[in-house]
This record gives sequence, structure tokens and C-alpha cells, in this order.
Amino acid sequence: MSARRGPTTRRGTTHPANDGRLRITVVGDTLLDVDVSGTSERLSPDAPVPVVDVRTDDRRAGGAGLVATMLAKDGHDVTLVTVLSDDSRADEIRALLPGIRVVAGPSGVPTPVKTRVRVVDHALVRIDEGCETPPVPEATTEMTDALEGQDAVVVADYGRGVAASPAVRDAIARVAETTPVVWDPHPKGATPVAGIAVATPNAAEARKATDVAGDGVPFATDAARALLEAWGIDAVAVTLGDRGALVATGSDTGVDSRFVPAPSITAGDPCGAGDRLAAGVAVALASGASVVDAVAAGVADASEYLAAGGVTALLADDGPAPVAVPGTDRDALRIVHDIRAAGGTVVATGGCFDLLHAGHARTLSAARALGDCLVVCLNSDSSVRALKGPERPIMTQEDRVELLLALDCVDAVVVFDEHTPDEALRRFRPDVWAKGGDYTASELPESATLAEWGGRVVTVPFHPGRSTTRLAAALAHVG
Repeated sequence: MSARRGPTTRRGTTHPANDGRLRITVVGDTLLDVDVSGTSERLSPDAPVPVVDVRTDDRRAGGAGLVATMLAKDGHDVTLVTVLSDDSRADEIRALLPGIRVVAGPSGVPTPVKTRVRVVDHALVRIDEGCETPPVPEATTEMTDALEGQDAVVVADYGRGVAASPAVRDAIARVAETTPVVWDPHPKGATPVAGIAVATPNAAEARKATDVAGDGVPFATDAARALLEAWGIDAVAVTLGDRGALVATGSDTGVDSRFVPAPSITAGDPCGAGDRLAAGVAVALASGASVVDAVAAGVADASEYLAAGGVTALLADDGPAPVAVPGTDRDALRIVHDIRAAGGTVVATGGCFDLLHAGHARTLSAARALGDCLVVCLNSDSSVRALKGPERPIMTQEDRVELLLALDCVDAVVVFDEHTPDEALRRFRPDVWAKGGDYTASELPESATLAEWGGRVVTVPFHPGRSTTRLAAALAHVG
């Protein structure tokens, strides 16, 4: 294996504003996606095929257009570099991209349309129109100029030639010297340009691009190493669906492989998950993250996207509700809904849970035994500081969430900013509020809140002598 330079953290010539807005260019092939959904309760009299009674007909910009839509929904300044036809469907695509700067050369072919027909939650058929592989289009100077001066570039290759254009590839190679470029490849697409920050093939794409056999993490490890060398790029992240991603980065001393697991979620339609991941990786790289941390952010973004309902929720009028950490907020509401639908009992408890100790574990386990799921209302970092002082919390809320979710007795976590969890409790109305302490249920301030919907407050055993304050003091004395 030849010696390679290590991955670098590259920033564009512009910088994000204080509100986190970034200038991101998405370059690639744009399609028109149509989702037809309905019900089917009978067969056609003409042939033994189902009749679909259409309820909804949703249209969106697909391919690179979907990536641009995701980033614009996140609040970034987005430019879409693509090619479009001069037909009415291309006009429809432009109308579906409000607030996005579209820099489009002529495609020379009709607009490709992919129509998915679904009956309730089941895919019935996909109809493709004009989706044959076209000739590589000519890139305009305006298209290549639009790649300059950005915080990040995402190449969304859907195999229709934009990423294969020599002029586009030359422009990508130039900007990759100073700007993070994320390349999401396609089985029928072009080879990623040497020198980009990271490519994000899925397992099928990696398998097609290599002669590596196998499955799972061992396959992804070998395939990522092979692609790293073949493509001459800084890093390869082979995505493995709901398992996560395998990241390989090259350096002068060899190749380092890291597995990034995905949080456990309940997801439906996976459409757009790869696009969401690539967009998340680009944002993280532009914000200064390392490649591994950026891929972890992209995996988390894709998981949140799927947990929130996927592309259907993304394109709703108000978009999906933001989810700060996988396993929180929206996941809690879903779990609560499922437990209630099954006739179960929802239990909640709360606290700072800074430096988990045996007392916490016993209290949480006792609370979980009171019902069929346990939701932990967790004080945010700012809330802990207001309650405990400027030296607390010792652990960030992200770490505290992760540790809580690692416990078998905890089903979900909701983070709140206020002094008390009352507003968080009103969002999912638990049947039982459990609290550990040496006081009675009537003394708990949450009692009045639970009474609003007939919930009950229960105290669970308190274990004296075990507290975060005592533990922190002991650690400080040792230090």
C-alpha cells in the first residue's frame, strides 16, 4: 500500500455565522420524485391486479435536489449545481426548491421522474419515466464557479452524468484543496475525485466498486480499505443501514478503521437516509469536526431523520420536530404511544444524573418496575448549572443521555431546560411519576402537575450515603 497523507480538517473560504448557517453547494443529478399513496380493497375486473384509491400525490425534488432541500430545511445557505431540462417538469422541480439558489445547465434530455405507489405502509410499484442513462452533460462556467467560496460541498451522484463531467470534476478537485467535499457515490456513477475529504458508499455500492466478498463489519472494513487506495481519497465511510458505518482513514503509517454504531430506532421508509447522512457529514466537517466525528454526526442525523418519519415528515409544512439526541424527545413520544396503545403503564422519573452511581441505578430500576416503560426527564446543562452552581454538571447532557440509555431499565430520555420537568411531563403525561427520596409523595412539587391528568406520584427507596456531590468531592480529594 502506498503512503498517503493523513486526513485534514479543511474549511472553506467563508465561515459560518454565529447562528450556525453555512454556505454549502450540492452538486449532482436532480430528479422529480412522486409519492402516490392510497388504499386498496379490491382487484381490477380487467386483470388480477389491485386497484389503488389515491389519497395523496406528493412531489419533491429528488436526488441532489433532496440533499439541497434537507440542508435548506436545516437553515443553511444552499446552492444546487445540476442540469435541468426545458420541460414543464423541470419548472416543477424549480418550484419545489424555494430559497435554494439553483445553478443549472441544460440536460439535453427529458426530466427523469420516479413515481412510487404505496398502499398504506407497503410499497406496491415504482414507475420510472425518462430514467435511462443520458450522455454526460456539458458543464457551464456558472456551474463550476458556484463551487468556489463555500464551507462545504456535497456531491450527490445519481448516475446521470453531472459528477462525470470533466469540468465539474476539475472544479471539485480545486475546491477540495481547501474545502471539505463529501461524495455520495452511485453504482452507475463516476469514481470520486482524488483528494476529497470522504466518500459515503453504502454496502451495495462498495461491493460493486470492489472485488471484496463478505458481509457486515468485516466486509465493510476490507472494502473501505480497498476503496481508500483505489480512489486516492482521505477517508471512506461504508454505511451499513441501521447498524451504522465503518470509517477508514489513511495516513503515512497505514489505515485506521473505526466503527460508528447507529442508535437503535424504529424506522419505516428508508428513502433519503443516505442523503441525510451525507448532508450531516458535510455540515460537521464544515464546522471543524474530524472525519470520524463527522460520520458519527451523519449517522445520528440519518437515524433522527428516520425516527421522525423520513422524507414524509421532512417535507411536511413545518418539517419534523428537532431531536437533539437519538433516543430522546420524539423517540420518547413514540415509545409512550406504543405502550399506551398496548394498554401498558408509562412511568417517568427525573433528575440531573450527573456521575451515575449505585443509588441512581437502584432508583431507576425500582421506577421501571412500576410499569411497562421508563422515561427519564433529564435536567439540561443550563438547568443543572442554575440548580447546582457554575461547576456543574461534571458530565455534559449528551454524555448523561448516552449513559442513561445504556441502562436496560431506561427506555427513553427527555431533556428539559427549566428548573422543574413540569412542561416536559405535560408533553407525554406519564401514568406514574417516580422519585427517590426520604420524603412523601404529597411533598413532591410534581404532584400537582400529575394530578392534571389523573397521574400518580410514587416514591421509591432512597439510598443514603450515595450522591453525586459526595462522589465529586471524593474525586477532587483524590486528585
